[in-house]
Order: sequence, then C-alpha cells, then structure tokens
Amino acid sequence: MATISADGFPFEADSDSTSPLWVQLRKRIVFLIGSGYLKPGDQLPKIRELAAALSINFNTVNKSYLSLSSDGYVESIRGKGVFVCNVAKSVDEAEQGELEALLDDCLQACKNLGLSYDETVAQMTLYVRRLKMREAQAHVEPGSNVIELKTPNVSTKREA
Repeated sequence: MATISADGFPFEADSDSTSPLWVQLRKRIVFLIGSGYLKPGDQLPKIRELAAALSINFNTVNKSYLSLSSDGYVESIRGKGVFVCNVAKSVDEAEQGELEALLDDCLQACKNLGLSYDETVAQMTLYVRRLKMREAQAHVEPGSNVIELKTPNVSTKREA
C-alpha cells in the first residue's frame, strides 16, 4: 500500500480533446488502475494537492474522484483519503457460476419485456442509483448536504 505523490502524477491534459478535463483525469486514473500502476490499497493524492500540482481547479479533481468512487474504482475514507479499490474479480469461481446464472435469468427476463441489452444496462444503472440514494437517506444526519428527492404520487388507476 503506497501513497501516490501529487508531484509527478502521470497526467497531462489534452487541450485538443473534446472531453471535459474531469473526464480526461478520470479516464487516466482508470487506465492507471487497470494497468497496475495504481494497486489496490494505494492512496491517491489529496484533491487539493493534485489540483495544485496539475494546475487545475479543485472542483475538477473532486468531480473525477466522485465519479471514480461511484463506479467502485476508489473508496473515500473521511479524514484519511481516497484509496484504490480491488477491482479484480471479488467473486470466487464457485460463486461465479451462480452469479452468471442469475444474470442470465435477469437478462432473459428483460429481453422478454422487449428491452435491449443497452436499455437493460441503463435501467439497472438507474435502479442502482436509486438504491444508493435510499441507503444514503437512511443515514442522513441533521445538517448534512444530502438532498432528499421526492417522487410525485402517481395514481395507477385510470379515472373515467
């Protein structure tokens, strides 16, 4: 487990790219994790330090880190920092077959509803985000910055 220094962090912004800077940084960190340069347990540079070292805005680095965290690449531990997660298969071989069978059943059911694979992924992503929001709301502390989203009451009965 190593702490990666902000000085000399292997990132250079591509001014010709149409991608926003935060996306470029996010993609670079994903590449560094996938290539093994950043290993599980490694601590990423602190947001302010990396922003200063790369001469970019604090919010740009923060947005990249938040995106990486929501996709499971990194984990933020309050007061300690941001650490690379183990993105390698966390399911052993015995569970892999069972997991694939469940996924096959789910995909087939969605296909039977007329959804394409891409539409299924989009619906799953939306559903997982809603679950995360519900879990976050369960742990909301007074004065926190979590916004509670209300879903309008929609009647399923048709009125004549």
